[in-house]
Amino acid sequence: MQINVNNICKTFGDKKVLEGISLSCESGKALGLLGRNGAGKTTTIRIIMGVFPADSGEILLDGNPINRKKVKIGYLPEERGLYPKKIIMEQLIYLAELKGLKASDAKKSAKELLEKLEMTEYENKRLDTLSKGNQQKIQLIATLTCDPDIVILDEPFSGLDPVNAMLLKDTVKELIARGKVVIFSSHQMNYIEEFCNDIAILNNGKIVKAGNINQIKKSYDRNRIVVSGTQIDKIKVFVDNNLHNIVANTQINKDMLLIELINANMKNNLMNSLAGENFDIDKFYVYEPSLSDIFVEYTE
Repeated sequence: MQINVNNICKTFGDKKVLEGISLSCESGKALGLLGRNGAGKTTTIRIIMGVFPADSGEILLDGNPINRKKVKIGYLPEERGLYPKKIIMEQLIYLAELKGLKASDAKKSAKELLEKLEMTEYENKRLDTLSKGNQQKIQLIATLTCDPDIVILDEPFSGLDPVNAMLLKDTVKELIARGKVVIFSSHQMNYIEEFCNDIAILNNGKIVKAGNINQIKKSYDRNRIVVSGTQIDKIKVFVDNNLHNIVANTQINKDMLLIELINANMKNNLMNSLAGENFDIDKFYVYEPSLSDIFVEYTE
């Protein structure tokens, strides 16, 4: 299964919210949808779900216009939408029935997910009696009870402690392994890097960078080398005094030395020069920008 968003445009009043958005995501992979607040992520998600139509463009599923009556979409919104005064199991069943499940099937699915996320003891409690983190887990269960084909997760780890975050991570990995189409939106870049093969960065209603995360990182100039060890200060002095012909700049960052080469092809020269001095070196590797670095570069 593959979903394609092709050249989507959307205007509210005089404001252009989306200008020619195109992206794709396929079964068994997760797409990271990134952008600052107001960049157009939520509008894109709502158009995919059919909450409102685009002004132009199309949403295709396996090459055909998406039929939302035949495909189940599970959506975990950033702003939570369950009923705080209602019994948890009752509303899980009710919401799954709205997606076409029989009550008996909905209850069975809800119980399985409650057990998996260690929430069985709360099934007959009101939502507002739970902690924020546990409410978040119930929201995820509500998203998945209908066994959706397409799963859209907007800031799913908000409010979770490390233990609950681990349970949720396992659930997301299982969704991907089961061949679901997963669209993942978050400002927590470590989760995007962990789950997503590809990213699409939005800024002011346009896609400003998209593609495979690893390929994007490797596209940057590879002339910066990170060296770590117990003699960083001595290594810096040696490089500054003796390697002007291959090194443009050096900088110590915490317990690491960042060495900028004049040319990326000179890294073997640097490695041989340091090895010849018998410095105590733990790590020597090419610096790649973090996803946070890339995000800031394209959204400032």
